[in-house]
Amino acid sequence: MNIDLTIKTGRNINRKHRIKSTIVGWSFVILATIMICVFYFYPMVQALILSLQSGSGANLTFVGLKNYARLFNDPTFLTTVKNTVIYLIIQVPIMIIVALFLAVLLNNPKLKLRGFFRTAIFLPCVTSLVAYSVIFKYLFSEDGLINVMLTKFSLISEPINWLGDPFWAKVTIIIALTWRWAGYNMIFYLSALQNIDQSIYEAAKIDGASPVQQFFKITIPLLKPVILFTSITSTIGTLQLFDEVVNITQGGPGNATMTISQYIYNLSFKYTPDFGYAATVSYAIVIMIVFFSIIQFKVAGDKNE
Repeated sequence: MNIDLTIKTGRNINRKHRIKSTIVGWSFVILATIMICVFYFYPMVQALILSLQSGSGANLTFVGLKNYARLFNDPTFLTTVKNTVIYLIIQVPIMIIVALFLAVLLNNPKLKLRGFFRTAIFLPCVTSLVAYSVIFKYLFSEDGLINVMLTKFSLISEPINWLGDPFWAKVTIIIALTWRWAGYNMIFYLSALQNIDQSIYEAAKIDGASPVQQFFKITIPLLKPVILFTSITSTIGTLQLFDEVVNITQGGPGNATMTISQYIYNLSFKYTPDFGYAATVSYAIVIMIVFFSIIQFKVAGDKNE
């Protein structure tokens, strides 16, 4: 009897302890959970409901999936998708490669002034989006510094219309994005490189592996999770691209550089307000992000997972 009483008492104490631990644990996360639900999940649900409605301003009526069907017959939307995908498939790989090259270069302990170069390369990503976009707009104008330098070194015979030509306008946006975000991704690679045991490279060197072989056989495989992370975050950022295009080219010439996010802004505030269709276009970005993220996980993810 005493043994049973002792067991029951122990169970009650353990139950009370678990309840107390649960209450204490939730007390730490409940506020954050509420904030996430209010400021993330609730707007997402409201946007989904809004995407099923149509009308001008606040005069909305339920139309079901008509807005989603409208996407495939909207030439402006299709143009913005094409522009955004071009930025994605060209700019993101270039930026990742440049960031990785800079990280490996600046991780060399024999390099002098490493701290200065790391800071200088990282600084662009902490500058104002509007400020650096305006600077690029002036640099790449027809009488800007870029054309002046190219003409001076006889690389071109006449100034390039960087912002007025559809092709060169896209090139300008890609250069601007790479300049700003390469240093940001470089920091992730530097951090990962500094966590790699140097004895691995020493053993490879003893076995006769060249620096190139060490890079492709050791560095790249060990950086694979970080490369996947930066690729996905860069993909998300590019699909949401807005500031650079608006401030450098205003989406022009024509709609040659307009992105999906700029089109959402125009639908909401520049054209006759159509918040329902704007919400539909925003969910198109969500679908694209999920699609490209799955592809990246399949291509670069761990095959054993």
